[in-house]
Amino acid sequence: MATKRQTEIAKALRNLTPMIPFNEAEDVKRLAAQPHLRSLPAPVSVWLSLVAHIRHVHTDYDELMDDGYDRDAARHFVMDDINAVLERWQATRLLDGAETEANLPDPVEGDDGDASRPDKSTARGAGRGRSRRS
Repeated sequence: MATKRQTEIAKALRNLTPMIPFNEAEDVKRLAAQPHLRSLPAPVSVWLSLVAHIRHVHTDYDELMDDGYDRDAARHFVMDDINAVLERWQATRLLDGAETEANLPDPVEGDDGDASRPDKSTARGAGRGRSRRS
C-alpha cells in the first residue's frame, strides 16, 4: 500500500507529465521520495526530481561536467534538450532560463554536488542529448 506522500508524488508527476514512460516515471518517483526532499511539497520535489532525471539521463550534462564546465554553464547548455524531453512527455511546465535551483537540493547530485549518476544505458532515449559545445 502506498503512503500518502507516495500517492501525492504519483499524482503530481501524472499531472505534470501525462505521457512520461512508465520506467522513467518510476525513476522520478523514487528520486522525489528521497528523505532529503521530504520537507518540500510533493509538486516541488517531483519537479526537481524530473528535471534532474532528464538532465542526467537524457542530456550531455555529465559529459560537460567531466569536461570542466561549471554547473551553471552545463545546465544552460542542456536546457533545450531538457525542454525537448518535457515537450515529448507533454509536460505542463518547461524549464525557464530565469529559474534558479541554487538553493534547492538536487535529487541526483545530492546536497554536496557529488553526482551519483544514474546509468544512462537503462533509460529509453539514452545518449540522444546534443552537446551545445562548438
